[in-house]
Amino acid sequence: MQPPKERVPASIIIANYNYARFLERCIDSALNQNHADVEVIVVDDASSDESSDVIRSYGSRVIACLKASNGGHAAAFNTGFAACSGVIVFFLDADDYLYPNAVSEVIDACDRSTTQAQFRLHVVDEDRGITDTYPPPELPFDDGNVMPELLRRGRYQTTVTSGLAFDRTTLESILPIPESEFRQGADGYLATVAPMHGKVTSIDACLGAYRQHGANHSAFDDKLAERARWRIQHDFHRLAALCRQTAELGVILREDVCLRDPAHLQERLASVCVDKARHPVADDSKLALGRAGAAASLEMNASFRRRAFLAAWFLSVGVLPRRMARAVLSWKLVASSRPRLLSALSKIIRRAIG
Repeated sequence: MQPPKERVPASIIIANYNYARFLERCIDSALNQNHADVEVIVVDDASSDESSDVIRSYGSRVIACLKASNGGHAAAFNTGFAACSGVIVFFLDADDYLYPNAVSEVIDACDRSTTQAQFRLHVVDEDRGITDTYPPPELPFDDGNVMPELLRRGRYQTTVTSGLAFDRTTLESILPIPESEFRQGADGYLATVAPMHGKVTSIDACLGAYRQHGANHSAFDDKLAERARWRIQHDFHRLAALCRQTAELGVILREDVCLRDPAHLQERLASVCVDKARHPVADDSKLALGRAGAAASLEMNASFRRRAFLAAWFLSVGVLPRRMARAVLSWKLVASSRPRLLSALSKIIRRAIG
C-alpha cells in the first residue's frame, strides 16, 4: 500500500561549485518546503570559495557531501544520489532555488507511472528580479509518453536541472551518470534516458527560479562558437546514451535523428557560421543546415506562426552572406548582442508568434 502523498519522502540534491554567494538562498529554499518529509543533500564539488563554510553552518539540517577533488556535474549528482533516500528526487543547481510548494505540487501531480516530473521556472537575475519564464509559456511541454519525440528527433520539450524531479526506481536503473561525458549538463543525460522507463508528468506552473548571471556554464556570452560546439558535443553524448538504452529494448535510433531537431541544428549553424575551422562536423554547410532547420521547425509542437518564423530564420541564416548571417545568429542566441530597438521588438514579436 502506497503512503499518503503528504508523507511520501522526497530528497533535494543541491550540486554546488563556487556558488557561495547564492548557496544560502538555495539551501533555505530546500529546507523551507511545505511538504512534510524532505531531506536536503548538499554536494560541494571541491569549491575554492567559502561554500564549505556555508554548508557547515547548517549542521545536521542538511546531509553534507564535501568532495576532495572536482569531478563535475555528473559526479556531484552521483554522489548526492548515493547519499539520499527519497522516493522522489529533485536535483537543484546551487545558483537556483525552489518555491515552498515545489515538492508538494510535484508529488500531488505524479502517479505510479511517472518516472520524471518537469515544471516551469521563473528566470531571475542576480538580485532575484524576475525577467522571464523558462521554458517560455508559449512552448508547450511534451507530456506523458515522450518516446515518439525522442526517437524522431532526439529531444522533446523539457527543462533544465532545477525544474526536474525523478522517481527513485528510475534513477536506480539509469545511474550512475557517465562522468566524463557529462562533466557539465548532467540533466541532459537524465532527461534523455529517464522517459524510457515511464511517463513524463508536466506542470505548467513556475515552482522555482532559474538564475541567469555571467558565471552560468550555459551563458558563454561573447563566446558564441564555443557555446555551440559544447552543445553539439553534449547532444552527441546524449544520443549515445539514448542509443544504449534503446538497443536494450531492440529499438534502433535513426542515424539522422539530429537533423530533425531545430535546437541542435541551430547550434550546428552557429558553429559553422562563426568558426568553420573548428566546427566538429566536417560535412556541414551553412545552406544545408539552414534548409534542414527550416524543415525541422515546421514539425515542432508550437503555433504555426512560431514554426513559420523559426523556419524563415533558419533559411535567412542559411542564404545570407556569412557576415550578415553571424549578426542574425547573434541577435537570436545572445540577447545582450541585440540592438536596443531589436531587443524591445523581440518581446513584442515573441508574444505575437506565441
